[in-house]
Amino acid sequence: MRIIFFGSDDFAAVHLQELSKRGHQVLCCVTVPDKPQGRGMKLGVSPIKQMAVDRSVPCLQPLSLKEAGVVEALKSYGADIFVVVAYGRLLTQQILDIPKILCLNVHGSLLPRYRGAAPVNWAILNGDTQTGVTVQKMALALDAGDIIAQQPMSIVEDENAGRLRERMAEVGARLLGDVLEHASKAGFPLTPQDETKVTYAPRLTREMGLINWNKPARTIVNQVRGLQPWPGAFTGHNGKMLKITQAQAAAGGKGSPGEVTGLGRDGFLITCLDGSVLVKEVQPEAGKVMPAGSFTAGHKLVSGTIFT
Repeated sequence: MRIIFFGSDDFAAVHLQELSKRGHQVLCCVTVPDKPQGRGMKLGVSPIKQMAVDRSVPCLQPLSLKEAGVVEALKSYGADIFVVVAYGRLLTQQILDIPKILCLNVHGSLLPRYRGAAPVNWAILNGDTQTGVTVQKMALALDAGDIIAQQPMSIVEDENAGRLRERMAEVGARLLGDVLEHASKAGFPLTPQDETKVTYAPRLTREMGLINWNKPARTIVNQVRGLQPWPGAFTGHNGKMLKITQAQAAAGGKGSPGEVTGLGRDGFLITCLDGSVLVKEVQPEAGKVMPAGSFTAGHKLVSGTIFT
């Protein structure tokens, strides 16, 4: 198939690689503009642009798809299909109408559950044990298009959103490849979404990372898992922010919410609403990720310490 690919990050790059592997002709890539990164604020390119450059594929980087010339440029390729994966911008109806066949989107949930920007994170935040990947025909409304194929996935108990997203990229890429292979022979089966079962996964905010120790242990642990790698779950310690990057629910906890009630080689216990959270790995402000036991020793953490 002759394809124009829209994407921006590592998740999208796995899908682009699969398309090339299966012999599809990627005519052009559309990705986000270069932006300053790191302490030196040097211009960094998206993984999609890097792959396009490496393969000598033309690459468009509009600030907005409504910019003059974008529609005409996309039309000029005569693509059969547009494939959109983690692009981060909504396509206009004018662009959806360009490809000869249709626009496909790969979404990280079992639609109609978790339409929106952060489906992987919200599945973990809500304590789900199953998620999946959907390939859908794109519509103007957000993630509302007909379903073409889905692949369920189990969520591992201690898996965070970053690791789940990595697994999901592999599953989604294979599903996309299979869909395109089947479609070349039989067309696309389209199933409308059940609008009565729609839920949403809005964008994450930095404020979501602040831990409230008055909440249940499982809620806090899901917050730690679900907000990886950004914004991360964090608490206050000696006037500074401490990110908690790995934790598990534990029994006991007779102190006040946020109080350290136990120290050990595996980490330290913090009391919450219905028990304790065993903190196993942390990242101090402006520091590196480390085992909680190392943080305990280096910061002279003692029982009775209160995290705010």
